Amino acid sequence: MRELLPLPLRRQRAPSSPITSFSIHTSKKFPFFHVVKCCRYEAENAFFSSLKLTDFNIIDTLGVGGFGRVEMVQLKSDEAKTFAMKILKKRHIVDTRQQEHIRSEKHIMTEALYRTFKDSKYLYMLMEACLGGEVWTILRDRGSFEDSTTRFYTACVVEALAYLHAKGIIYRDLKPENLILDSRGYAKIVDFGFAKKIGFCKKTWTFCGTPEYVAPEIILNKGHDVSADYWSLGILMYELLTGSPPFSAPDPMKTYNVILRGIDMIEFPKKITKNAANLIKKLCRDNPSERLGNLKNGVKDIQKHKWFEGFNWEGLRKGTLTPPITPDVSSPTDTSNFDSFPEDTDEPPPDDISGWDYDF
Repeated sequence: MRELLPLPLRRQRAPSSPITSFSIHTSKKFPFFHVVKCCRYEAENAFFSSLKLTDFNIIDTLGVGGFGRVEMVQLKSDEAKTFAMKILKKRHIVDTRQQEHIRSEKHIMTEALYRTFKDSKYLYMLMEACLGGEVWTILRDRGSFEDSTTRFYTACVVEALAYLHAKGIIYRDLKPENLILDSRGYAKIVDFGFAKKIGFCKKTWTFCGTPEYVAPEIILNKGHDVSADYWSLGILMYELLTGSPPFSAPDPMKTYNVILRGIDMIEFPKKITKNAANLIKKLCRDNPSERLGNLKNGVKDIQKHKWFEGFNWEGLRKGTLTPPITPDVSSPTDTSNFDSFPEDTDEPPPDDISGWDYDF
């Protein structure tokens, strides 16, 4: 157990590879951003506002990446209270010109972020610790998911995307690695490094995402909007049901070429039901204006699709549905559902006093 003070990075693993470096996406293992509809009471706000960095002990490292690390921290005054704290190296953010992306991430995650701290070397973001593990890890171990399991996790994502899109935010990095289970087994979206607030009926042209999940209009630089997230939703469904995405190749450029050939060129395995295949193909229409979720009725077209027939959406929203997978979480400090990380001997980063983080 370590007291939370400005420390050098103790553990590190190579970051995952985004399409371009124009992003703050750093690792598969940043499992702490999530989308929730919540109301903060004044007492809760006052509690978090009163906290200081020295009020926490570091229990374990849950994730590492090029910009920093994510630690599980425990409140010294109440050992039952644990959180995730994302710790970012300020100087590295400046050196890679990612200040605006970090600021945008903070703005987008206002309702899921308990509070922030800063010193001369790091930014600290305090959030809920979802201890159920990554959907990607579970999928890797199981090979694929049953139809009903995929339906539940897809529904969780649909609700999260609907919430973001209603705020004019495009997510742009949907994949199993960015879905984390809470201790009950509900899936939450994490890692908002590619998310962007674009408003409504507007497009953006940033080339970003994970190659296997990138929509055709992003590849062709035609401009994209929230409909790109629905394309990725179809890809996610396919991967959860089969264990692999429908479009893949040895390198990104070849993957993009396969994507541009279209979903109709993909031979669906027999284990994907007729209704599931129908929904995937409607989500993965080449023309964004024809995609389910981007039509007149919006997300309701997805929720009312035959594949979701009989699904209890209201129960999902209220949290009364029984998840298909119940994580084994023995205590608030149980990190067994995450990878362990070897010690790292990196020196502390240099100070940054440029002041770009004035509102953290």
